[in-house]
Amino acid sequence: MTYLSIIYVIEFIAFIYLGINTLYLLTFAVAGLFNLKRKKIIPAYKRKTIVLIPGYREDDVIIEVAKEALKQDYGKEFYDVAIIADGFKKETIETLKKLEVKLFEVKLKFSTKSRALNAALDKLDDTYEIAVVLDADNIMEPDFLTKINQAFCQGYLAVQGHRVAKNMNTPFAVLDAVSEEMNNHIFRKGHRVIRLSSALIGSAMAFEFHHFKKMMKEVEVVGGFDKELELRLLSQKRKIEYLPDAYVFDEKVANAKVFTKQRRRWLSAQFHFFGKSFIPALKSLFKNGNIDYFNKAMQFILIPRIMLISLLFIISLILGVLNIHPYFEYWLYLFIGGLLTFLFSIPTYFYNLKTLRAITWLPLGIFLIFLSLFRLKDSNKEFLHTKHTYNAFQIKHSRFKSKQ
Repeated sequence: MTYLSIIYVIEFIAFIYLGINTLYLLTFAVAGLFNLKRKKIIPAYKRKTIVLIPGYREDDVIIEVAKEALKQDYGKEFYDVAIIADGFKKETIETLKKLEVKLFEVKLKFSTKSRALNAALDKLDDTYEIAVVLDADNIMEPDFLTKINQAFCQGYLAVQGHRVAKNMNTPFAVLDAVSEEMNNHIFRKGHRVIRLSSALIGSAMAFEFHHFKKMMKEVEVVGGFDKELELRLLSQKRKIEYLPDAYVFDEKVANAKVFTKQRRRWLSAQFHFFGKSFIPALKSLFKNGNIDYFNKAMQFILIPRIMLISLLFIISLILGVLNIHPYFEYWLYLFIGGLLTFLFSIPTYFYNLKTLRAITWLPLGIFLIFLSLFRLKDSNKEFLHTKHTYNAFQIKHSRFKSKQ
């Protein structure tokens, strides 16, 4: 085989792989443009709900989060808020004790979200019917639990709410917010339009309490516990619902350092779960016709969108400038498909000067993500904590709802 032949083989493999990535994302980006059809159901009753908020050294935000969580319009007698405090200061604990919340102090030798949740679940009685999981910085809209209850009337075991940014005070926060909404459009709304399950996201999600408690006892992962839950549900052919109008506001990363750490953690979890799930999902597809399960396993082979569009741009640019490639237009079509994915998936309220300024930081973001690929070893075995701050609460998050 000649040197030129080897180059063409490598190019062909790269084209197929990047083409699958592009076609997959574009398909669900287009699907997400259509409305989700929902039957209007009046709940027969309100299910007793527990809102679980685990936090690791989140003293700066947890008090305000707890106070906000108590403001649901669901009826105080129908829900409780549980704060799972890992490594909190004594003064924070004392303040929390004065609030109408269930407080679980945990001292874990190795802190993980799944261990913190299990510590609380072991102490909770079985009178609850729904378990809602939030991050320590999350703020629910007042009607969030009401909408979650309505979804469970339709028989779902798992429901994902719509998590949106509550702060866009830095370029990286804007980029993170855009990425979050693209995920909502493609992997949640787009999937549900085609009747596939929504992806889970780690917070703003709800489960049938007893099933959740049973699953969590078998979950022991450092990062990506939501992916573990998702795979277990899908392997059982359980559909995961998505509620685009049930809002939870989430703090976005403020700087390059946190941005990089977060992406490294996500990429590590993605590689881990691909190795764990692909063969079982493939067998389940042929044996049981489990498309949902296989579809989730397929998502783990996708590279980050920003890496995808960057590679397609660079390859198309080089081949276009050299003007020696016989199939240059096919690479150009892939690049256009990638651009359309972005255009279809980004909400219109992001089309402003602030987003334009944030885009100037994209080259740095792209470089940091590429750099993360070389630092994935053992990332899924160590707890990478993202610290949250009080500053995000000073930003009026209600403005997002009117633009959705």
